[in-house]
Amino acid sequence: QVQVVESGGGLVQAGGSLRLSCAVSGRTFSRDDMGWFRQAPGKEREFVAAIRWTGFTSYGDLVKGRFTISRDNVKNTIYLQMSSLKPEDTAVYYCASNTAGRLVTGSTYWGQGTQVTVSS
Repeated sequence: QVQVVESGGGLVQAGGSLRLSCAVSGRTFSRDDMGWFRQAPGKEREFVAAIRWTGFTSYGDLVKGRFTISRDNVKNTIYLQMSSLKPEDTAVYYCASNTAGRLVTGSTYWGQGTQVTVSS
């Protein structure tokens, strides 16, 4: 059974930093592309960042230069380091396992989401 579990969300002031973690079990993690997505109230889900099994990374335009995605294949975990946070970054952040780069597929597994709230 595949499990995708996010952690690290919370409340932070604008300009601050936060690090999200996502632990995966039940899959050969080192061969999976992984991604972070977010959804704010009343908005569609949007791509945040992805890291391929090769280590190649990509970012959404709104977070490029502020967020950094990384992975630890020993711990079966990916991270999202978020800096210079803005109120518009407020959303539920979801981890996705087995993406196709920045794209989700019918075989993508999702975590339950973690709330990030940035106060002005």
